[in-house]
Amino acid sequence: MSKAGKPSKKKSKAKAKEEKIKEAKPSVKEIVEKISEPYEVVSKVLSEVKDIPSEFVDEVRKKLINDYIFKNLTEDQLRSEALELKEKAMRVLKVVEPAKDILPEALYYELVNSLFKACQKYEVRDEELIIIRDDAIRTYLSSMVDPGEPVGTVAAQSIGEPGTQMTLRTFHFAGVRELNVTLGLPRLIELVDAKRVPDTPMMEIHLDEEHKYDKSKAVEIARKIEMTVLENVTSSADIDLTEMRLIITLDPEMLEDKGLTRDEIIKALAKGKTLAGRVHPSEDDPNVIYVDLPKNYNDVLKAQKFRDRLLKIKLKGVKGIKKVIPQERTDPETGRKYYVLITDGSNLEAVLKIEGINPSKVRTNSIHEIETILGIEAAREALIREIKNTLNEQGLDVDIRHVMLLADMMTRSGTVKQIGRHGVVGEKPSVLARAAFEVTVKNLFDASIRGEVDNMRGIAENVIIGQIAPIGTALVELKMNPAKIKSVIKEVERGE
Repeated sequence: MSKAGKPSKKKSKAKAKEEKIKEAKPSVKEIVEKISEPYEVVSKVLSEVKDIPSEFVDEVRKKLINDYIFKNLTEDQLRSEALELKEKAMRVLKVVEPAKDILPEALYYELVNSLFKACQKYEVRDEELIIIRDDAIRTYLSSMVDPGEPVGTVAAQSIGEPGTQMTLRTFHFAGVRELNVTLGLPRLIELVDAKRVPDTPMMEIHLDEEHKYDKSKAVEIARKIEMTVLENVTSSADIDLTEMRLIITLDPEMLEDKGLTRDEIIKALAKGKTLAGRVHPSEDDPNVIYVDLPKNYNDVLKAQKFRDRLLKIKLKGVKGIKKVIPQERTDPETGRKYYVLITDGSNLEAVLKIEGINPSKVRTNSIHEIETILGIEAAREALIREIKNTLNEQGLDVDIRHVMLLADMMTRSGTVKQIGRHGVVGEKPSVLARAAFEVTVKNLFDASIRGEVDNMRGIAENVIIGQIAPIGTALVELKMNPAKIKSVIKEVERGE
């Protein structure tokens, strides 16, 4: 048989390999069955172990599925564990049930689930469960507000009065001398004014387990994040009009510090259309780069503008982050040293994409960035945290509920809005309340043009016209029926 007629050994081997892979590759049905197996096994066990309180079914199911997957427990072992969990659940329910009529539904279920989890981890006696239950009820009752309480006025007073004791200065950020951050009253003002960009934007970037304990790895990630422009690594940039070019002398120390080489800089500069084919290395000096000037840049002023623009070109890093400083900290539990990156500037979206960081522990002081990237709920949490931290740094103790009310009002519309005529106050339904705050005449004219009606439901508008404000006892309207009173008096006189 001719060579051409023989089947190729390579082809037959490849075909055999392909068939082997097909046999080894599981079908979609097999994958689905494998994934749903833990749920089906646990559901079978739960159907046999009856009368588990409905409050705990989901928690018990979750625990059994985890044990089946990670501990490889058999059905019998799962059944005995389910019975044990049922007993603990019944005990918790028996102790906590009296609180059901007092606590709101969400708080009641949170208390029940928290105690059930605690009973799984520790040996908790019934007496201890009762103490925790009573403490939760006592805390809830003491935190309630009386009907008609002017919570907005109280919150404004509670935040505003300590605010007069705040410093007007900007201090160094604790532990980092190289960075300044706005604190005190200026920071509080920019938070309640919902300033688009903070005066001193900064981030706190925590690293993952692989990088956080090694300083060299932390520095490596810091270099990736820190934005480096040509100006940062240049010792001089001279204009040579005779040769129509710029002579850029690089600083070797800064190149080493930023982790860059001359070739990398040339490659970064040549990316732009304007500089394509115009950037050349010097043959004599390893630290010199020549950049040919475009034809229309033939006088000194134009050449200087071109040089200034060139020096601002980004070579590496994240836009907006000017400086990154690795800060050493100590874990209070283990006593182990680890590193956190503190930045001058903020760019949450870009930083979250960098490998080696812990995305769940990245923080920024830019509220609007958090709103854009993580949503309005995250922005609300950040507002509460930032306002509370600003007050705490000044040694001012303000109840967090006042701050929470403020943050709720600023974010209730779905976007972060300032407390002011362009935000919360400007959106009040009352014409007189808006006019009492700022730009009185404009508010009154605009309302009259639109034919607005003021229903006089708030405090400010009622105070303006001299009526009793609907707060406290004035919230209650008492109506009297003289005819009924007259009949009652007659019955009393008759001795009935």
